[in-house]
Amino acid sequence: MLLLFVVVVWQFWQIFFVGRTNASQLQNFNQQENRILLFDGGLHFQINSRAETVADFLSEQKINLSEHDQVYPHGDVKINGSMRIIIQRAKKITIKENKKTSNAYTLQNTIEQALWENKDIVLGEDDVTAPARNMPVKNEMTIVVTHVLIKEEIKNLDIEYKTISNEDDKLGWRVRKVTQKGEEGTKEVKYRVVYNDGKEISRKVLESNIIKDPVEEIVTQGTYVKVGKPSRGDASYYASGWGALNASRSIPRGGYAKVTNMDNGKSVIVKINDFGPQSPQRIIDLDYVSFSKIADLGQGIAHNVKVEQVLN
Repeated sequence: MLLLFVVVVWQFWQIFFVGRTNASQLQNFNQQENRILLFDGGLHFQINSRAETVADFLSEQKINLSEHDQVYPHGDVKINGSMRIIIQRAKKITIKENKKTSNAYTLQNTIEQALWENKDIVLGEDDVTAPARNMPVKNEMTIVVTHVLIKEEIKNLDIEYKTISNEDDKLGWRVRKVTQKGEEGTKEVKYRVVYNDGKEISRKVLESNIIKDPVEEIVTQGTYVKVGKPSRGDASYYASGWGALNASRSIPRGGYAKVTNMDNGKSVIVKINDFGPQSPQRIIDLDYVSFSKIADLGQGIAHNVKVEQVLN
């Protein structure tokens, strides 16, 4: 009877105490720590954790995520042994393009990559960004996009003609006529033109070819002066508040006189529009501009002067 009691106690101990110990050991085995390699926004961490899923791990480590951040692998993936968890932190950027401003969030590393993922922006090969395309994206960064258009343009331009003057002693001194009409030429010019956001900022000539040469215009001035009987004497000058006045006693108003300084051979033709001078030694009074063409204003009077009435 005693032996039977000992056997029953032994079996009871095996069932309730040994079995419970093995279950506890199994549970502890299932909850063993796993080594997690965490990459968070460029920072690396090695963490031991008993979390069952990626989401549990993030919660355990009190890691906050924004709605734009991304985690690899996804939160419902179970952790089994060593695992890498990568968190990509979204960066807020402001984009200025074509006088428009927009905000966006990006996971890209460079400015060029961030712009390429934006479907509203077409980034051309020659377009310029500030900062430069290859610069890293930073949070709260402002990116300015300038669309650059480079093209060649061909234009036909006028070439101005030259005007050449000559003299003809067979024509009267008042005659001035065009003896050969000028014509503009034409040249074809090829440009390299650069536009920033539609506005021209530079234009460089690549090539220029003359299609038509210009024709010079020739203007002939008559020099023939028919004069009457000369008179000799002194010439003076004066300034008048009524404009340029030239006075003579022998030539009527409205007529013309040829005045020659016999000391230097210089001459000028003037229109008579006043009467004088009063001094009998002076045969003509000139305005100061006309006088300066035949003599020095500083001398005041030119003593050896010939005056002839112009008849043509």
